[in-house]
Amino acid sequence: SQDGAGPSCVTPRALSITTEPQSPLEMNLCWNEIKKKSHSLRARLEAFSDHSGKLQVPLQEIIGWLGQKDEELSAQLPLRGDVVLVQQEKEMHAAFMEEVKSRGPYIYSVLESAQAFLSQHPFEELEEPASENKDVSPRHRIQNISRFVWKQANVASELWEKLTARCVDQHRHIEQTLEQLIEIKGAMEEFSTTLDQAESVCKTWEPIGDLFIDSLPEHIQSLKLFKEELSPVKDGIKVVNDLAHQLAISDVHLSMENSRTLEQINMRWKQLQTSVNERLKQLQDAHRDFGPGSQHFLSSSVQVPWERAISPNKVPYYINHQAQTTCWDHPKMTELYQALADLNNIKFSAYRTAMKLRRLQKALRLDMVTLATALEIFNEHNLQPSDRVMDVVEVIHCLTTLYERLEEERGILVNVPLCVDMSLNWLLNVFDSGRSGKMRALSFKTGIACLCGTEVKEKFQYLFSQVANTGGLCDQRHLGILLHEAIQVPRQLGEVAAFGGSNVEPSIRSCFRFSNGKPTIEASQFMEWTNLEPQSMVWLALLQRVTMAEQVKHQTKCSICRQFPIKGFRYRSLKQFNVDICQTCFLTGRASKGNKLHYPIMEYYTPTTSSENMRDFATTLKNKFRSKQYFSKHPQRGYLPVQSVLEADFSETPVSSPTLPHADTHSRIEHFASRLAEMESQNCSFFNDSLSPDDSL
Repeated sequence: SQDGAGPSCVTPRALSITTEPQSPLEMNLCWNEIKKKSHSLRARLEAFSDHSGKLQVPLQEIIGWLGQKDEELSAQLPLRGDVVLVQQEKEMHAAFMEEVKSRGPYIYSVLESAQAFLSQHPFEELEEPASENKDVSPRHRIQNISRFVWKQANVASELWEKLTARCVDQHRHIEQTLEQLIEIKGAMEEFSTTLDQAESVCKTWEPIGDLFIDSLPEHIQSLKLFKEELSPVKDGIKVVNDLAHQLAISDVHLSMENSRTLEQINMRWKQLQTSVNERLKQLQDAHRDFGPGSQHFLSSSVQVPWERAISPNKVPYYINHQAQTTCWDHPKMTELYQALADLNNIKFSAYRTAMKLRRLQKALRLDMVTLATALEIFNEHNLQPSDRVMDVVEVIHCLTTLYERLEEERGILVNVPLCVDMSLNWLLNVFDSGRSGKMRALSFKTGIACLCGTEVKEKFQYLFSQVANTGGLCDQRHLGILLHEAIQVPRQLGEVAAFGGSNVEPSIRSCFRFSNGKPTIEASQFMEWTNLEPQSMVWLALLQRVTMAEQVKHQTKCSICRQFPIKGFRYRSLKQFNVDICQTCFLTGRASKGNKLHYPIMEYYTPTTSSENMRDFATTLKNKFRSKQYFSKHPQRGYLPVQSVLEADFSETPVSSPTLPHADTHSRIEHFASRLAEMESQNCSFFNDSLSPDDSL
């Protein structure tokens, strides 16, 4: 260095050796060496600067181009909510992606050159802040240039990846939006046509006042079918609105034309729904409210030669013009009672009652009504408090709503007039045999709750809630009212004697044993008592088991009639191995080769499991080693056979004229049933206060 700032060619060691002036030859050699190194360094710097300059310019150009394309891509959004416009956007974006794709090889080549450059000229991270000194060493210059190239390459690479990813996402967004718009457009065109047809049907409706009353049921049914045909439109419009909402969330708003069309479709659909609902309500109101007693629509429940007539207190009776007779019972109800007489050969009172109630339940279609639905109807008709009195018209209105709701919820066709008339007939037979035309709301709710298709536990909980106070407690008086109402159900079938008769005092005392000496009883204590299947209510629990057993098939053969498989209840002997009896043979007392049924037995109303089979096998094995004296001292508690011969004359519900009340008839039935109960008690005691909870069947 001529100015003394550069490196010296004289080493410190040389300086320490001598301080004498160097010779001219040594000075020339040193100077030539310095010039040679200086030229070499200058060449390297120029080559490095030239190479880095060739990279910086294209990298800066690429960064600018990518930024411009990113702005152009952003300018393509938001998409417009029209099929034609989105298709144009799709074509434009396809051309845009093609342009970006064509630029890709050049960008990759520049980035690869930058990578190669950086591999040849690596740099280190700055450990200390840069000095303010303007003089920078060549090494630091190289480091700075490499660092700058690295930063530019990173920016270009990130922008390129971001742009390509955005292109793919936007392409997917355009495709999805186009599909949704095409679906919305097609659906709106379809719904517009459907609404045009539906509105033309509405224009053909005649005023309610111009319709014949006999044609009202037909109009109601046709309007229900019309409403059902429109149900897919409701679901479809909801789907279209959801699609439009999803597009709005994606910042794609329907065009003015599409928005106007969708708004018109929604408005027309609401107007159509309102028109149909108002029309249906008007028809139903006219159907229910027309004529004295609002019972005109029930006249279709009978066929010629029968005619439905109404007494002054609104109670219906039936005229047979061919036989010139009248009776309180509906012709179909009379046929049903005659069919129930076939069950009198069942020798166990509780099973006989449950079987009869099951047939009655299915005939009235109450097995398809849930307790929850019934409670909704009760609340809609304000059947509170339970001690209020209902007349026949109120009962008819409530039953009509119940069966129409059943038809609506289950989606099945129900002969509403027939079901209403039959259910009214049964309720009057049970709770108003004198045909006064009045019954308590508690009686009505008890009858419906007992025969509805709900688990017995829920039935008991609901019945208890109807007589409990606001604190959920029930005293003896109100419990007696509930049990008296419930016992009327088997009483009407002539089966009351086997369940303690009409005297509910023993049942009240039995229940209040769970009250811990308190004057009131809680719902949990009442449920604990009912779980033991008390005498007065055992028929209700058995009704559920009969229902569950109907569809059950046991893969075994009856030892008496050889039926295979056994359907319904299955009875297994716990005294002899491999002895199974079907419900028909067991309940009718049929034996094989003069042998009596083998006791003790186990009843199954569901398919048996392997654990149950092992348990029964062990019990049978134990019983094999027990003597007759053991079984005589430990008799199995069960239902006793009923002498059906003595019962045959009064087991059917008698038919009488409207001028003859049923009170005398039911008194005679109860009298005969009491005599039968005395005969049964002489043979073997069954229900008594000494039974432990574990002795229930």
